[in-house]
Amino acid sequence: MAVSSSIGSSQRPLRFQLCRQRGRVWGISAVVVVISLVGLILCWRDPSIGAPLRPGLDFTGGTQIQLERSCTKSCQSLNTVTVAKVLAGLDLPDNNSEAAPSLSRARVQLLDGGQSLVLRLPFLSAAQGQAVIEGINQVAGPLQSGGQSVDTIGPSLGGQLLRSSLISLLVAFTGIAIYISFRYDRRYALLALVALAHDVIIVCGVFAWLGLLRSLEVDSLFAVALLTIAGYSVNDTVVVFDRIRERSRVDSTLPLTEQIDRAVSATLTRTLYTSGTTLLPLLALIIFGGATLYWFAVALALGVIVGSWSSIALAPSLLSLWQGGGPPATTLKITPTPASQSSPLSESQPPSEGAS
Repeated sequence: MAVSSSIGSSQRPLRFQLCRQRGRVWGISAVVVVISLVGLILCWRDPSIGAPLRPGLDFTGGTQIQLERSCTKSCQSLNTVTVAKVLAGLDLPDNNSEAAPSLSRARVQLLDGGQSLVLRLPFLSAAQGQAVIEGINQVAGPLQSGGQSVDTIGPSLGGQLLRSSLISLLVAFTGIAIYISFRYDRRYALLALVALAHDVIIVCGVFAWLGLLRSLEVDSLFAVALLTIAGYSVNDTVVVFDRIRERSRVDSTLPLTEQIDRAVSATLTRTLYTSGTTLLPLLALIIFGGATLYWFAVALALGVIVGSWSSIALAPSLLSLWQGGGPPATTLKITPTPASQSSPLSESQPPSEGAS
């Protein structure tokens, strides 16, 4: 691994001067966050949604029926409006003493060019579910024998899954803040959480707009995607902050803004390579993974892109606010290393600019 002297590292030209462009970085992030928040608010105010994101069957409870059509060469043309009208006109049997639910707000989705249907319905009994299948057979049939899938989740279980997902996110954020506070600095913890909130808000905002425009629902896989994004974003941010801390030790006479610029330049290639290699399998899932994993992979890919931006641009540029552009009044908090445990290389030679 190549090393260079501290003088050489200070005089080496910067590939990316972040602090000079921090106004543009903040402007881009602010615009995207505002658009995302508008989407979340519109979803919440929509009477048919009533939440920041359109909740799926996992969170609301209900019955999901997936049907496969028996097509020889091609399926007869079918659209969701026709299926929705058939569902709204069905006369379902009562479930013991309970009246049959209304299907006027049933959700219909066509997959594989109309060869299969996914129906999201209120909670139905077995007899009511069979009545729905028979009614759909009249307009979308013939249906494949054995190509029927009926999944039912009770309202109490759906509420429990929603609470568990929210608690998991809260515990993850709290654990991240505690770890960075003890391991680095409270300023680092605060900015890491700001970057993390930035990433989560943007991903949720995109799915809020998709819920408004395409009636896209989020399920438990989306909560898993948010937890994965949180871990990825914080990991990337900590790598950049750790390099800034090394720079503050080696180039302590330079202004903090220049220390940040040099640290970001040193980690830029590593971040781009890591993000690129992470996106490759996600793109494969998006293209070849099928409908079940499609939006899960989309959420992860979006989180990787936004997380890379916040780690390499937003969080370091916000750190420069502490001391502006002048010479540092005080150095960043550094855990002192005993002289007997430090090597000559660590005292006189910094890590290579291209090291990760």
